[in-house]
Amino acid sequence: MQDLTHSESSEEALADYPQWVIWLVRVLALGAVGVAIYLTIAHYDTKVSLLCPDNATINCQEVTTSPQSIIFGIPVAVLGLGYYVVVSVLAWWPRAKATPTFELARLIVALGGVGFILYLVYAEIVEIGAICLWCTSVHLITILIFLILLYAWMTYRDRLVRSRRDASVS
Repeated sequence: MQDLTHSESSEEALADYPQWVIWLVRVLALGAVGVAIYLTIAHYDTKVSLLCPDNATINCQEVTTSPQSIIFGIPVAVLGLGYYVVVSVLAWWPRAKATPTFELARLIVALGGVGFILYLVYAEIVEIGAICLWCTSVHLITILIFLILLYAWMTYRDRLVRSRRDASVS
């Protein structure tokens, strides 16, 4: 990575910010929205059956209809849908990559998602005794988004901070 000098503009400094980070988070977030919509529809429409094996270990129906599938009166599928809509909006926000504070906020939101899925995985394994593959897919997406944003934050944070500082001096 080249050293940032005061003669570089903010746009030039941001040119090194990896586009794959931006686009991969966008695609993953939209994929999670799709799965969350499917789980939400299946929650409210009893005619919709989740395409998922039904055995002792893997049973989406058992997980999504368990008492643990509702928190504070709100279905977990709806909470997930709301969360992934927020993550998607943050992923598509214009010039998000140019603001260190915004990147940190996205990382914190992703970390909150990881914390929540840790509880959900615990509930699936310990309390319910079954795993939902659809739920697992969004859990993995959440972890991937967090790891990608953490990588970007750790790798490019100093460059973003310096580019913002240089832009404010100009």
